[in-house]
Amino acid sequence: MGAVAAVLAAAVLWGTVGPAQLWADTGVHPVALGACRMLLGGLALSLLTVRPAGLRTLRRPGVRGWLGLSVLVTAAFQVCFLQAVERGGAALATAVAFGTVPVVGGLCARALSGERLTPRWLGGTGCAVLGIALLLLPGSGATADLPGVLFGVVAGASFGVYIAATKELGARGADLGAAAPVSVLGAGLLVSPYLLVAPEGLATVRSAALIGWLGLGTTALGYLLFTRGVGRLSAATTGTLSLTEPLVATVLGVAVLGERPGPSAAAGAALLLLGLVLVSLPERRPRPRTGPAAPRTEPEPEPEAATRSA
Repeated sequence: MGAVAAVLAAAVLWGTVGPAQLWADTGVHPVALGACRMLLGGLALSLLTVRPAGLRTLRRPGVRGWLGLSVLVTAAFQVCFLQAVERGGAALATAVAFGTVPVVGGLCARALSGERLTPRWLGGTGCAVLGIALLLLPGSGATADLPGVLFGVVAGASFGVYIAATKELGARGADLGAAAPVSVLGAGLLVSPYLLVAPEGLATVRSAALIGWLGLGTTALGYLLFTRGVGRLSAATTGTLSLTEPLVATVLGVAVLGERPGPSAAAGAALLLLGLVLVSLPERRPRPRTGPAAPRTEPEPEPEAATRSA
């Protein structure tokens, strides 16, 4: 239960990112905001979790390339997700992003480890594609335009690749407690030059409060809770608990921000969330058929016994 509570709390924190960005209404460019969030959160997380022994594992052969990919997709996710929220609202942006994650995650698993694409994955992918198409229908009433939806798709794809890269890092002996902070901080440094391009709105109390929440609350504390709980849970359980994130963003978007997507946009968001549910719920395993407690040792078993299931 402690692991479940930790992952659930992390999902709730992450679900507040989009609503907090829109509610604060600081006027800070989304890319500059993402850079600040990653720099502050990555630095705080590094101070809390990184140890010299963990850093040494990141220099192992075969680790550095995957770590570099992790930095790139972390930066892409932060920048594109905040842009999607700015253009399409918290509820729709979160639905598009996290509805896309399992699609890309399944393709990565297929390419890297040969995992088969299950019927549930195919159903989830169909829901995601149809949901995004509904969001783009003319006159749907959605606030998201084509670039906004595309930013959400790229954000989800980036997060799907990040999950695959994290699995590869762990398989190659990297300390994930060190890899996550290094990825976040490295992504912040990669995007930080944009702070010189668009510094408008950063030097205000409201912006400082928003950056503090996004960096310390949703990034440092969120990642800390997630990494402490995820190692003790199955992938299916983790995926189910992660459904809390788009749920929180949707509730806050409607209740606090007054977002009211049109019928087709609402149907599109619902399809995206349905696809996420399909691929996240644990599979039902058939009960094993009963049989003899131990194999018979007689050279010629009785006919009745020979017909029993194994």
